[in-house]
Amino acid sequence: MVPIILAVLLYILVAAIVGYIGRGRKFGGWGYFFGSIVLTPIIGLLLVLASDSASVRRQHGLTIT
Repeated sequence: MVPIILAVLLYILVAAIVGYIGRGRKFGGWGYFFGSIVLTPIIGLLLVLASDSASVRRQHGLTIT
């Protein structure tokens, strides 16, 4: 029972780290956090690394209103 709880806590912690890394990106920290929960943290990290930063999107006028 304890190893399962630790595995879930570790999974959520790694997803939170991915969300923290993605806080200045396209979908924001919460978007990447929940994406990492649903898709696994490894895929979430790949999405963060492949996305543009929010400031680059604003410079090019690509913001959605």
